[in-house]
Amino acid sequence: MALEGSCHCGRIAFSIDGEPQQVLDCNCSHCRRKGYLLWFQPREKLTLRTPESALATYTFNKHVIQHHFCPTCGCAPFGFGKDRNGNDVVAINVRCLPDVDLTKLQITPFDGAKY
Repeated sequence: MALEGSCHCGRIAFSIDGEPQQVLDCNCSHCRRKGYLLWFQPREKLTLRTPESALATYTFNKHVIQHHFCPTCGCAPFGFGKDRNGNDVVAINVRCLPDVDLTKLQITPFDGAKY
């Protein structure tokens, strides 16, 4: 099942194959401030509907995740990184997937502040 997502203004649009069941609520300084609920998937499951050149990027701390956001509305729908095995992953902010019922998700706290 492909889910459609976007930033607030629609300048960044994408689809992702799958259906989230469990998401992470990270308490690192960045995720906590943004209110992310993150769903990690293999990078190849994401299809960008807009060119990568439309993305603005922010990295911090160890610079292992490229947090992408819209330079127009500021919304941050996803980030690219690698899992512990070195595989390319995408961290989808499920709040940017309008068809996902957030009340149905299992939300797992993650202590990102420790890293």
